[in-house]
Amino acid sequence: MRADWNVPALLDHTVLRPEATRADVLRLCQEAKDHGFVVIFVPPCYVDEAVAAVAGTAIRVGIPIGFPLGGHTTKVKVAEAVEAVTRGAQVLDMVINVSRLKSGDQVYVRQDIAEVVQATPTVEHKVILETCYLTQQEKITACRLVVEAGADYVKTSTGFGAAGATVEDVRLMKQAVSGRAKVKASGGIRDWKTTEAMLEAGADRVGTSASLKILGEWKDQRST
Repeated sequence: MRADWNVPALLDHTVLRPEATRADVLRLCQEAKDHGFVVIFVPPCYVDEAVAAVAGTAIRVGIPIGFPLGGHTTKVKVAEAVEAVTRGAQVLDMVINVSRLKSGDQVYVRQDIAEVVQATPTVEHKVILETCYLTQQEKITACRLVVEAGADYVKTSTGFGAAGATVEDVRLMKQAVSGRAKVKASGGIRDWKTTEAMLEAGADRVGTSASLKILGEWKDQRST
């Protein structure tokens, strides 16, 4: 474990369950203020509440785009992104068009990402690959397309796919972007041991709904 890791600042504190309530979202916002999380992710319908709840702090509100399947048309993704940013979101995690990628339509995939990035140039963009559905070569190709489209991060998973993040995928993605983008690990990360493994593999950020548990285990390990 690296002594210089500021773990709360590396976690995207997230509540995207379909049954999550307004109270859950507001609780998430308060937890971020209490524990030092600097990015939170909430459903798009709660962007106003989340922005208001963290106003005056350094916490950035994140919104998923094209979530969770990625098959929305580009125009819809752009509209989602623009609305979220207009309402105060500062981070966007968009799902890549998995179907178009697997169909070999690289021009479409690159343009799909690029139009969202170009429409919202003032915010941070992560692109979710949903790696559980991709071959090794498709993962590498996806990373290249994300970089070419101008996004800031490649991200492993939505958490709603057949599987989540793996250490092997994080390493592969880190190598594939070659420093031209950062890597976010997300999906099924629910304890400090797994989080630590993802960070050591090269993840720059970790997305999780188990942030408090992870933080507690990290603090316990530091004190021993």
